[in-house]
Amino acid sequence: MLFEAETWVAVAFLILLGVFGYFGVHRTILQALDHRRDRIQKELDDARRLKDEAVKLVAEYRARRESAEREAQDIVESAKAEAERIAVEAKAKMEDFVARRTKSAENKIAQAEMQAIADVRAAAADAAVYAASSVLSQTVRGQIADSLLDKGIKDVREKLN
Repeated sequence: MLFEAETWVAVAFLILLGVFGYFGVHRTILQALDHRRDRIQKELDDARRLKDEAVKLVAEYRARRESAEREAQDIVESAKAEAERIAVEAKAKMEDFVARRTKSAENKIAQAEMQAIADVRAAAADAAVYAASSVLSQTVRGQIADSLLDKGIKDVREKLN
């Protein structure tokens, strides 16, 4: 057992551990492990903090998006209401315009009819006066003819106009 390689490996290992213990290598290794643990813990804390910030940002952006969607919906509804109001207003204006134009056209037609009637009456009166004057001038002569002619023309004009 004294000459076996495993024994000497175990003895060398124990001597190595003793040398390490004497020079304080175990403390250095423990410090390195502690530093590594602290660094990993810090990274985990940073990761948690970043995760919390990301969750907050996601919630904030969702709230902003919902707010923007509500605002967009309000704008769309407002635009629809405004468009309907403008359409109703335009329809009312168009109906008013058509009614005024119709009334104006009816007035013009009525004036034209009255003018035509007046023109026809004047033409008829002139024709009657001309006919009466030519009949009377051929049948009646003198002062009586002139007074009858004037009276007849006056009567015809009053009745026809």
